[in-house]
Amino acid sequence: MEVGVLGATGMVGQHFVRFLEGHPWFKLTWLGASERSAGKKYADATDWRLEGTMPAGIADLTVSNSVPGPAAPKLVFSAMDASVATEIEQAFAAAGHYVVSNSKNHRMESDVPLLVPEINADHLGILDAQAKRGWKGRIITNPNCSTIALTMGLAAFKPFGIERVIVTTMQAVSGAGYPGVPSVDILGNVVPYIGGEEEKMQVETQKILGSFAGGELVALPAKVSAACNRVAVVDGHLVATSVELREKATEAQLRAALDAFAGEPQRLNLPSAPARPVQYLAANDRPQPRRDATRDRGMAAFVGRLRPCPVLDWKFLVLAHNTIRGAAGAAVLNAELLAAGGWIK
Repeated sequence: MEVGVLGATGMVGQHFVRFLEGHPWFKLTWLGASERSAGKKYADATDWRLEGTMPAGIADLTVSNSVPGPAAPKLVFSAMDASVATEIEQAFAAAGHYVVSNSKNHRMESDVPLLVPEINADHLGILDAQAKRGWKGRIITNPNCSTIALTMGLAAFKPFGIERVIVTTMQAVSGAGYPGVPSVDILGNVVPYIGGEEEKMQVETQKILGSFAGGELVALPAKVSAACNRVAVVDGHLVATSVELREKATEAQLRAALDAFAGEPQRLNLPSAPARPVQYLAANDRPQPRRDATRDRGMAAFVGRLRPCPVLDWKFLVLAHNTIRGAAGAAVLNAELLAAGGWIK
């Protein structure tokens, strides 16, 4: 299936280009960006910032303006900046494209699924409601990068009844894009503020862990409190989590739930799905971003230090790669679920 990337020249766009290289289902044939990049070869329009070199097969593709049309494929991934994403993504959806977006703009709309496929694949059922907007296509979103880490760590505990959650994040500088946080501000330092991050974690978690019932998405009735911090780590968001459960559980029960956790991507054997989406690391000093974030192609979440919490019930750490599982890889997995489910022909 031919696919495209909106915002292809930026950091997240580059991660899409890298992650799609050699994909068995999707072939990247179209790149969209701003007017100043349109008409240029991708190699000329892009300041490549990722490890290694730009994929050779993409370097000579001509960048198009980010407008829908017959040249753009049916399926497009969006790495658009939030300042322009709303209008562009809606234009593509109205024209019949399926837009799998990493942007925040449509995440909390009532007819747009906020998808983590292992957790809430059934939320795709809300897509048909978008026809009421007059769209021939659809918009599907993946969550904020820190929210993906948190919800993958929490999802296995949902059968025990999640009541309250308190999280403190240690978020990598790559989450700020390029050029990101100035080195003089982050080296040897912690910045205890990331604009809008705490609010996103609190509401997105409720939507993802909620249910699809009666043709509507119903938020999880749990209270979530987040404190978000930027730390001097390149890749990998580490989230310290405390959770209160309605049904009291033992450590053995919770460990068994983590070990058994899987979802539709694993059942369908989707190309980008890790065999074990959540993996428990028993060592006292794990997970660690440098040692664990890139394991399983950056698509798994790693949980460690599960122990009793004297304030709530249990506390643990969860780590996920923020630009892969938290951005480009998450969107590609969402698209694989769409394709496997017959949403995109």
